[in-house]
Amino acid sequence: MSAVSGTEPSPAAAAGGRVFFQTPLAAPGAREDSPQVSAQQHKQQQQRRQQQGKVTVKYDRKELRKRLVLEEWIVEQLSELYGCEEEEMPEVEIDIDDLLDAASEEERVVKLQESLVDCYKPTEDFINQLLSRIQGMRKLSPPQKKDI
Repeated sequence: MSAVSGTEPSPAAAAGGRVFFQTPLAAPGAREDSPQVSAQQHKQQQQRRQQQGKVTVKYDRKELRKRLVLEEWIVEQLSELYGCEEEEMPEVEIDIDDLLDAASEEERVVKLQESLVDCYKPTEDFINQLLSRIQGMRKLSPPQKKDI
């Protein structure tokens, strides 16, 4: 399928080829000249949506869902540890990807203990539960940009 800008037929039309004309999108309230043109625009919009969907979904949805559930659990646990709501909580940064990059379980424990140094409650249970929850998870790498 080829698309040609403009309103004049191309030489391919004279040769019996199938030619589609790409017309600019109509302003709101403007009338459509033919149903064939609007059907073609609809088809092009569907193709664009499909292409956008392919481009924007870079990660495995299950892995993203696991990550979201884990992050919500972390926030809930931290609010219990610090005895306050999320908005009142001190700045605590727990980077899951950083933990997954750690060479050993001991290194992960040290990183978590450093992050929770301000906490006055015992953190061992939280650390152990978090480490068991991240087992089997994969690090999420940033999406790759493709050159066009």
